[in-house]
Amino acid sequence: MIQVRVRFFAGHRDIIGHAEVTRELEAGTTVGTLWELLTDEYPDLAHYAGRVLFAVNQQFCQPDALLHDGDEAAFIPPVSGGTNAPVVNDAFTPFAITAAPLDLTPLVAWVQTPGDGAVVTFAGVVRDQFEDRATAFLVYEAYAEMVVPTFCQIADEARARWLVGRIAVHHRVGRLEIGATAVLVVVAAPHRQPAFEAAAYIMDRIKEITPIWKQEHWADGDREWRERVE
Repeated sequence: MIQVRVRFFAGHRDIIGHAEVTRELEAGTTVGTLWELLTDEYPDLAHYAGRVLFAVNQQFCQPDALLHDGDEAAFIPPVSGGTNAPVVNDAFTPFAITAAPLDLTPLVAWVQTPGDGAVVTFAGVVRDQFEDRATAFLVYEAYAEMVVPTFCQIADEARARWLVGRIAVHHRVGRLEIGATAVLVVVAAPHRQPAFEAAAYIMDRIKEITPIWKQEHWADGDREWRERVE
């Protein structure tokens, strides 16, 4: 028998009722089999069938990945470009997740070099409505240990597609009021078009695979996890 730490986030955590559990499993169990066992125990998880990503020891993996004694397994609900995650990286780094307000200035200063003719910035900002429904505020939650490695992966993907230079991505977690900046993406390049395209690609990929979830708190007092729809 093996023991595995299992972590849950966002809608999954609401269903399970815990942020993490320890499970004793038969040797040879895969992460996909563990998901099936959990779905049998918590039928509401079936809502996520075909829309969940698997991770073992903070690395994305396929469902047939074998689990070993002491592993950490996580099931990533559909992400939304995003309770309160108390994870802070306050020292400047190109890729960061923080509970503090975001500042564009140091990111621009870091990415720009004498060889760059373009610096493209994108800021994702909390708006006051979604689909004609009034929003009071947002709460972002993250699987923090995986966020920065995923940002690095996405930046590497962008560099493989376009001739760009330095890239920086910062994302906030916790409660964000209307008008607050939730995410910054900054890309430098010798020419503007690759910088534009890479910045758009990076933001799209953040919303696709980065384990950050957004909970919409509506003005009428209701709340809802905003999950990406396939």
